[in-house]
Amino acid sequence: QVQLQESGPGLVKPSQTLSLTCTVSGGSITASNYRWSWIRQPPGKGLEWMGNIATDGSTVVSPSLKSRTSISRDTSKNQFSLQLSSVTPEDTAVYYCAARGLGSTTFDYWGQGTRITVSS
Repeated sequence: QVQLQESGPGLVKPSQTLSLTCTVSGGSITASNYRWSWIRQPPGKGLEWMGNIATDGSTVVSPSLKSRTSISRDTSKNQFSLQLSSVTPEDTAVYYCAARGLGSTTFDYWGQGTRITVSS
């Protein structure tokens, strides 16, 4: 059973860079045929897919966030990470990491989510 766990700072100041890490257990981020994804949900709004990293390390980022977002991984720790630069209060959200199988239209595994507030 694959399990994901997000970790992050909780509070970030405007203009700073948000860094989040997802630790994966029960499966390898390099061996499993999944897209390891970041998704967020602002208060009162729907889910927003941010991007993903594949088992070969290639990444895809949402066009609306591409200029501020990078996704990377640490295979030695079986983790993948999100960096979102120049944050504003509009980036306040619950951030989730999730895994979607190749060709699947739904996410098979989710982390519990981590709440991030952008405020001075």
